[in-house]
Amino acid sequence: QVKLVESGGGLVQPGGSLRLSCQASGFHIANAEMKWFRQAPGKEREKVAGIFGVLVDTTEIADSRFSISRDNIENTVYLDLDYLTPEDSGVYYCNAAVSGLEYWGSGTLITVSS
Repeated sequence: QVKLVESGGGLVQPGGSLRLSCQASGFHIANAEMKWFRQAPGKEREKVAGIFGVLVDTTEIADSRFSISRDNIENTVYLDLDYLTPEDSGVYYCNAAVSGLEYWGSGTLITVSS
């Protein structure tokens, strides 16, 4: 059974940093295309970053303040967020594309506020 569990969200001051984790189970992340999305209140869900590739990591980043990485041994994908602003607030979701199917985690909330 495929499962994605996000963690690492919380309240952070503007200019701060966070590391989000996506613990995957039921498949191996090296064989999947992994992405992070976010959804701000009243806005559509948007892609933030992606990582894929069996032998070499290929990454896609929507914002240079962010970086995505993965630990194939821990079967976990990370999203590092720096220089956060209130506009980065929202629910961040982990997404996996595996064998033609798509899976979502339940999300982790980030609130950027002083």
